[in-house]
Order: sequence, then C-alpha cells, then structure tokens
Amino acid sequence: MDYQKALEWIHGLYRFGSNLGLERVNRLMELLGNPQHQFQSIHIAGTNGKGSTASFLAEMLQAEGFKVGLYTSPYIEKFTNRMAINGIDISEEEIVRIVEKVKPAVEELAAGEVGQPTEFEVVTALAFTYFALKKPDWGIVEVGLGGRLDATNVVQPRLSVITNIGLEHTQVLGETIAAIAAEKAGIIKRGVPVVTAAEKEEALRVFQDVVAQKETKLWQVDRDFTYEIRQAGLDGIIFDYQSPWRKITGLEIKLIGRHQARNAALAVAARELMPLTFNEESVRTGLVRTRWPGRLEVFSREPLVMVDGAHNVDGILALRAALKEILVGRRLQLVLGILGDKAVDEILSLIIPVADAGIIITAPDNPRAANPYEVAELAKRYAGKTPVDVIPSVDDAVRRAVDGLPTGEALCVSGSLYTISEAREVLKELLQA
Repeated sequence: MDYQKALEWIHGLYRFGSNLGLERVNRLMELLGNPQHQFQSIHIAGTNGKGSTASFLAEMLQAEGFKVGLYTSPYIEKFTNRMAINGIDISEEEIVRIVEKVKPAVEELAAGEVGQPTEFEVVTALAFTYFALKKPDWGIVEVGLGGRLDATNVVQPRLSVITNIGLEHTQVLGETIAAIAAEKAGIIKRGVPVVTAAEKEEALRVFQDVVAQKETKLWQVDRDFTYEIRQAGLDGIIFDYQSPWRKITGLEIKLIGRHQARNAALAVAARELMPLTFNEESVRTGLVRTRWPGRLEVFSREPLVMVDGAHNVDGILALRAALKEILVGRRLQLVLGILGDKAVDEILSLIIPVADAGIIITAPDNPRAANPYEVAELAKRYAGKTPVDVIPSVDDAVRRAVDGLPTGEALCVSGSLYTISEAREVLKELLQA
C-alpha cells in the first residue's frame, strides 16, 4: 500500500456517513490494544477556539521540553495536518504504516455485529495508534463533534477543557445552548477537573450540574482566571493574566483577534491545572510561538489580505469584531463560501454589512456547499449599495479579488474551512511566491 491508496481507503469510509456513538470506537480500540490509554491526555471540546487552545497548550508544553502529540480536525492543507508530534505532522510513510496496522481491525469490526466504523472513528484510531507508538508525554486531543458521543471520548484525560458554547450542528446536538452544553459536558469524567471559557449562564449551569454528579471541580475563565488585553492589532495581542496563584503581565500572542486572548488565557489556566510544576518562561515562549493557519491569517500587509475560517455564528461574530478593530481607515472586500447546513441567513446578516468595497460569493469543492447563486441573492438583502458578484470557483474568486485589490483596501476570505483551505493554496502562489 502507498500513501495515495491509504488515503483512498480512509476517505472511502465517508460513504458510511456520521453515526455518533461509542460502541464501535470502544470495540475498535480494544482490538488495537487500547492505544488511547498509553499516553496522558488533555481533552478539549467547545464550539469555537478548540484548535487554537489546543495549539497554545501544546506549544507551552513543548517549550518546557515535553514530547507532545496533537490531534485536531479538520485539516487545512493536507490530511497529515490532523496528527503531529512536537509540531511535526505525521509523515506519509507513517500514515501507510498506521493504516496497515489499523485496517485489519476495522475490517474485523465491520464484519461483526457492531458494524462498520465511520471515517472519523477510524481517523481517531489512527491518531491514537500513532501516539501509542511515538509515546508522547502528553496527547492534546480535540473533539470532532459535540463530546458525549464523539469518537475521541474514549480517552481518560487528566484534564477536560471546554472553550465557548454556541449554537452549532443543532440538528445533531440540540437546538438550545443548554442542550449543546450537555453534549459538550459529556467529556467530563469522574474526579477529573474541568476548566471552561464558556460565558453563557445556560451552559455554565449545565456544567455545574455535571461536575456535581461526577464529583469533580469546575474552573472558569472570568471567575477563577481573568485576563486583560493591553494591546491588540495586526501584530497580535498583549495581555495580562491572573489566577488564584499568580499574576503574569505582558503575555504575547501572534494570533489576531481579541477572542484569541480568551483562548490563550484558557490554555494558560489549563496549564496551571495540569499536575506539573508551573513554568512561566515556557508559557511565555509557547504562547508567542503559536501559529494556527486559517484563523485571521495574514498573507499580505499591503494590501491587507487575510483568511479566516469563521464557519458558524459565533465565529462570524468574532471575525466581525476583529475586522472592525483592524480595518480602521480601510475598505473591505469579502470573498465568502459557506456550507448549506449552516445558519446561512444569520451569517450573512452579520458579515455582509462589514464589506463595503465589494463581495464575491463562491463555493468550496464540497457536496455540502451552499449554492453560491442562492447565497448571493440572500447577501444582496444586507449589502446595501455594495456590489455582490458570484464566482463559483474559490480559485477564480480569490484570483479576481487579489488582482483587483487597490492599495489601502483589505481582502478577507472567509466561510467554510474548506473554502479557506482552497484559498490558502491560491494565496500562497500569488503572494508568497
């Protein structure tokens, strides 16, 4: 088997769809020798900010000399981005070796009563098998969808982390904040501490109930851990942090947007709650080293060209707030490609009015993509006098936007992470050649 055949086998599992539940993945892990129990883990759930928080925490631990595995989803550039050791993605050769190890167990499971594992369950098994072989000191594991029934919920973490809670995947997770919080709270384990950056009272009440049942403690950003932003802009953020044990001034991150300071503060709080001696120097170093592609990522300063994978309402709200702060004196062109199963009209109502220089509606190469012509008609309701064009190909849309971008204006490509993935390839060619 070569890498391409391994990928075809993995992605071929997509046809079995999404089927939440832990029975199949638990059985698969048993057949593989329970690799998820062969490394210490931190489990991270939430609506937005999971990847950034995971990356901040991984970099802090790496700066301290620990060997750290990171499992995130989805990927931005290529499949190997999904799993890494100390910031180095798994190699194509290692993917082949791990697939050859996991595939017989998948086939055995599929032939039995439990049935065929899903693509995400298999990818999770690949990641945990990889970590078991590489023996990291810590594995940072990001939830795929929800938490309670997510395939990653087979880990027994030393700490559970929950970022913010917003409405997402309501057809699966529930239509209220409380219902979604209950799914996220499914990662909470008996006796394992929990730290959250959730702000909504409905979510926090759910978490309090669950930690009482699980006989553990809930720690909260804004109550137990606080932060204050001192400076924010295109160069990143500088903020102060305070906990019950210490105050740290002048922490710096290079990620853009005030919401990233909250993610960073959550990561520092998580680091404080880990069963390790706290090392301020490694925290500072790790934070400033952290990069997270596709999240207000700047490709050019003049003209200003950015991409941001804001794919739900909370993400769009964070993007809108960041753009209003960044774009002082600049007009904005927007390229937007979103999925049809999102809150399309609400997303458009929030972001379209910010784009005063021009709007291009496009569509990622994905069967779930919203029809760009239908999206454009909705967008015109909120665009005022700003022109709305349709260019179905992300590649063509980005090229058109960059070619026509005057000095002094800004371009932001946003929407689905699939859109961002395609856009980044074009922008690297056009602006980083």
